Amino acid sequence: MTQLIDRTTRGVYIIAATPFAEDGALDLDSLDRLVDFYAETGVTGLTLLGMMGEADKLTPEERRAVIDRMMSRAGALPVVVGVSDAGIGNLTDLGRHAMDRGAAGLMVAPSRGPAREDRVEGYFHAVAAALGADVPLVFQDFPLTTGVPVSPALIRRLSNDLPQMVMLKHEDWPGLTKITALRAQESAADVPRLSILCGNGGLYLPQELARGADGAMTGFAYPEALVQTVALHHAGRTDAAEDLFDAYLPILRHEQQPGWGLALRKHILMRRGAIASAATRAPGPRLTTTDVAELERLMARTERRLAERG
Repeated sequence: MTQLIDRTTRGVYIIAATPFAEDGALDLDSLDRLVDFYAETGVTGLTLLGMMGEADKLTPEERRAVIDRMMSRAGALPVVVGVSDAGIGNLTDLGRHAMDRGAAGLMVAPSRGPAREDRVEGYFHAVAAALGADVPLVFQDFPLTTGVPVSPALIRRLSNDLPQMVMLKHEDWPGLTKITALRAQESAADVPRLSILCGNGGLYLPQELARGADGAMTGFAYPEALVQTVALHHAGRTDAAEDLFDAYLPILRHEQQPGWGLALRKHILMRRGAIASAATRAPGPRLTTTDVAELERLMARTERRLAERG
């Protein structure tokens, strides 16, 4: 039976890359390897077809192929599927396909357009009605990409009015005060809890956890760093969590270069044996020889630092 996400979901849902061959074709064999790699690092679940998963470069048929292949490989790992689309009909069709294949929930970002909260509110009510009340939803709050900022008050109102909206994927930047505000609202007895998993490549994960986040939903190419940081924090070992996180910080920071991080992430995944090729689908970044040498030096330094920690 599918394990659906809910308002208590915590841990690390890794944003999965989408592997391509050098000619741009989907690499389904690497999809299998990638799922196995993520599972071995101890992630709580997977998130498919996110923005860093190059979902907008896939045809509708390819999106379904990715869902089918990765869902069949994931086994007991719960899988959230990104279904954001300019058309609610397209979003609904893909969402129903994902849920029929056993997805744990669906992730939706505000549609692009005027940054008016009444428009965003109406959009999510329409999405929820089209998908049905039994489909758990993740609100993807990524205004740096969508161009649509939303307030804690709107997120809370949607969470209260739509029982199926159980999770916030928080990646506002800066946005730590938003987490604090949302958790403060929950001190009232009639306000339901909202699961909060954070993106931003994990850059602010220790601080987000301290503010009340439940974990991470992002795509750093060293998932074990996220898993161990979250586990240590939940065990009450906050200093140990931050010390561990700090060991990865130089390469994590490097991977977050806007417009370039996807190529860096895919190269790391390739070097770690998770995918066969680091290719991104056009139009996408490609690393130069100097870029690769620089990145591999950072990888080697990270490995040495971890070895020194024992």
